[in-house]
Amino acid sequence: MSTLVDNIGLLVTNEADRSERENAALVIDDGRVAWVGDAGSAPDADERIDAEGRCVIPGFVDSHSHLVFAGDRSDEFEARMTGQKYAAGGIRRTVGLTREATDAELAANASRLVAEMRAQGTTTVEIKSGYGLTTVDEARSLAIAKAFTSETTYLGAHVVPAEFADDPAGYVALVTGEMLDACVPHAKWIDVFCDDGAFDVDQARVILRAGMASGLGARMHGAQLAPSGAVRLAVELGAASVDHCTFLTDADVDALAGSDTVATLLPGVEFSTRQPYPDARRLLDAGVTVALACDCNPGSSFTSSMPFCMAVAVREMRFSPAEALWAATAGGAAALRRTDVGGLAVGQRADLVILDAPSYVHLAYRPGVPLVQRVVTAS
Repeated sequence: MSTLVDNIGLLVTNEADRSERENAALVIDDGRVAWVGDAGSAPDADERIDAEGRCVIPGFVDSHSHLVFAGDRSDEFEARMTGQKYAAGGIRRTVGLTREATDAELAANASRLVAEMRAQGTTTVEIKSGYGLTTVDEARSLAIAKAFTSETTYLGAHVVPAEFADDPAGYVALVTGEMLDACVPHAKWIDVFCDDGAFDVDQARVILRAGMASGLGARMHGAQLAPSGAVRLAVELGAASVDHCTFLTDADVDALAGSDTVATLLPGVEFSTRQPYPDARRLLDAGVTVALACDCNPGSSFTSSMPFCMAVAVREMRFSPAEALWAATAGGAAALRRTDVGGLAVGQRADLVILDAPSYVHLAYRPGVPLVQRVVTAS
């Protein structure tokens, strides 16, 4: 069954030679883009979707989320808005609540959040574990996540749980041993939070190498709370992405610019914690591949909206609207090392969003307005 999407006022495909087309159309066949061109030259298809002059963009690729959790931490947000400093310790609070929750409760909450994302145009999402921090709870978190996406990430190294407070080396041994073995069947990636209050560079190296030796791809949380060697470690190990990148040195930027490791920026975190925003312009001007993601989690960034994150990136981080859209689509795909999503070139998955607007610029120009008119996915 083929479908013609025509009468598109502005089509964004993210093709290198011609990213935007006016008065365009595309044909979907078997879940893939089969043809792209001028509306007047469109071939026939079995079905038709009339975009009525609206803008059509690739579905958002959210490459960083924490959706398997229980509980609410709105009180912490309220405290931060009255001057309390953000710290990583609140993660342990969610760990306790998540351990107490049933599989059904965790799955229902994740399903609700995935539905929120889809309604706002996200068609590909990565989901991490990290709120279980026991072998059983990390494995079940990933099994739940796998019901919603193939992009699942083992984050047993989120923080050291309370029961290992006096034995962090013992916890690293668990994360790289029994827990890793239990989680590998459910995961595609391994991640580690390498920052103040979590894991240092030496611990992160051991953890990531263990996961990579078990067949998992590497990604990292790094440089969120302070400068460290996390970014350079990510590049050294060939990690797909290093996320946050708030506090970067010149050496960090140079390392990223000379690598294929993506710098994934998470504007919702700085919005919700009142931390300084990353210097995105510095990264973009250096030629670093940059992605935007929501980091949806109950503590530091409880948003599921990629349009919101794009608007913040444009207003607060000096992205152009075009750069923000690319980072939220093709950039996210690069962070997951995917070439089949993040664009609408011939052969890519037909994951697209029809905006109730003449241009994607409205995603930043009209922040908070629900502009997603329709979401079309390949499956």
